[in-house]
Amino acid sequence: MEVQPPLFLFWVRHRHQFETKYKDGNTQAFNLIHGADVANNPVSGHALLCNQDFFPIKPADYGKFLVLSLGTGTAKIEEKYDAVQSGKWGVLGWLYNKGNTPLIDSFSHASSDIVDIHISVLFQALHSDKGYLRIQDDELKGDTASVDVSTKDNLNRLVEAGKGLLKKPVCKVNLETGKNEPDPSRGTNEEELIHFARKLSNERRARLQKKGNIKQ
Repeated sequence: MEVQPPLFLFWVRHRHQFETKYKDGNTQAFNLIHGADVANNPVSGHALLCNQDFFPIKPADYGKFLVLSLGTGTAKIEEKYDAVQSGKWGVLGWLYNKGNTPLIDSFSHASSDIVDIHISVLFQALHSDKGYLRIQDDELKGDTASVDVSTKDNLNRLVEAGKGLLKKPVCKVNLETGKNEPDPSRGTNEEELIHFARKLSNERRARLQKKGNIKQ
């Protein structure tokens, strides 16, 4: 009888690195890991499938969708690992490596990152970029990046980080690199939130008027 390796070992062994070369001579490296990392927190179309109000959806209707994604903040993102390097690690290397925790880092970032990329691809393909707004601070440092430091000082720092985030420009995913970059066609996060709120308010008013609940 064949003995199957533990899921963790199966996941760790499946990583791959490759490089593409463009016409201008520039290259781009890709470091891949097993899809179970992302499937740890899968996103499905359950809401759409169970709510018949969404159907039928015509191509012209996609511009009516608004998606607001609010992150809870993460530590400053750094390119710490690659597939070749991690291929030499054992179990302990994945759990703790030079002061970092590769396994936890991978699980905590992969799901949210891939969902952000997928939604960005969808809205950009539908020419509805402004219907998707992702607000996330991925440059937190020290205690502000921790999930269990609830001191008054740290909470105040998080409040200030949130206020600062409102003044930052809206970002969108660069489909070539997968990284978030400022979107020059949009304003700040605060301005876009106001824009979203105004559109939702107008839509709510229009629906109530249609039902005769409020006067014109």
